[in-house]
Amino acid sequence: MSDAINAEEAFVGTVEPEGADRLDAARLGEWMEANVAGFKGPLRLTKFKGGQSNPTYRIEAPSGNYVLRRKPFGPLLPSAHAVDREYKVQAALHTTGFPVARQYGLCTDESVVGSWFYVMGMVDGRTIWDGSMPKDAPPYRRDTYMAMIDCLAQLHAVDVEAVGLADFGKPGNYFGRQVERWTRQYKLAETEHMPTVERLIEWLPATLPEQTRTSVVHGDYRIDNMIWAKDAPQVLAVLDWELSTLGDPLADFTYVCMAWVTENGGRSGVMDLDRKVLGIPELDEVVERYCQATGRDSVPDMNWYFAYNFFRLTGIIQGIKKRVIEGTASSAHAKAMSERVQPLADKAWEFALKAGA
Repeated sequence: MSDAINAEEAFVGTVEPEGADRLDAARLGEWMEANVAGFKGPLRLTKFKGGQSNPTYRIEAPSGNYVLRRKPFGPLLPSAHAVDREYKVQAALHTTGFPVARQYGLCTDESVVGSWFYVMGMVDGRTIWDGSMPKDAPPYRRDTYMAMIDCLAQLHAVDVEAVGLADFGKPGNYFGRQVERWTRQYKLAETEHMPTVERLIEWLPATLPEQTRTSVVHGDYRIDNMIWAKDAPQVLAVLDWELSTLGDPLADFTYVCMAWVTENGGRSGVMDLDRKVLGIPELDEVVERYCQATGRDSVPDMNWYFAYNFFRLTGIIQGIKKRVIEGTASSAHAKAMSERVQPLADKAWEFALKAGA
């Protein structure tokens, strides 16, 4: 359970902003009075703990509580930290009744707080850090997992044309573009030669699956990226939309399913748990639920998709490893994560072999 405790310690709660994290509260208050419907100051700012790539703040005011997410200060990669895209997709989805926070405003005037930011409503609820849900009863666990799948199916059913998201991503060849992207990211952050990764870089683009559907894709959809009701298995808000785009919905679904092939370690994996006793549905039940909700007869063999998802995680964690080596990400949490690169690559290749590599 130590990892779960560490997750709670690392990510739960707020702290007083220090140094470069401080924002001009008076200037922000003026902007909110002019741009946020119903806002009444004064405001108090605290920063959420944890390693968000887009720093996130809690705003308390007489008119209610809000959340601010901003780009980091300083030079950034062109497509990184796109808070405007986060704002756009959530604002569009909110109109459909999909569970996201209400969006109040986007600011692209860097003179207000020093970088682009957006403000949304604060959603109070529960975060499930440990997939075993140790304090809950088996029926509650089962209903929670099924609610997570139903919510994903609801996302994938959104009519992108009708909600103004037809231009939110490029059409077709989603996995081809993603493999290319994460290969490029890995190479930019490479710190040592890893034969396993090189084999994946050669094999994945040569074996791309056919894309038969296009939808909004979240990109990091998992049980701990949601706010849950405190007393019901209900999703109140899906969080962290920075990787969202238009793409193959199977990317999201198979990413969720990785929990069933990942050990728990106090986090979202359920592979090594006694799922029957805990009430956690089996993978085939999750597949059946998703297929029923999305009108599919079946899903393809998932081994290629698992290989792809573990490869993508390899690229993401390699970026953290490079920053650790360079001394720009020296936290104990970052160092521990950086040690996962080779195991993730090995896991990716394990599934590649199952897929016929």
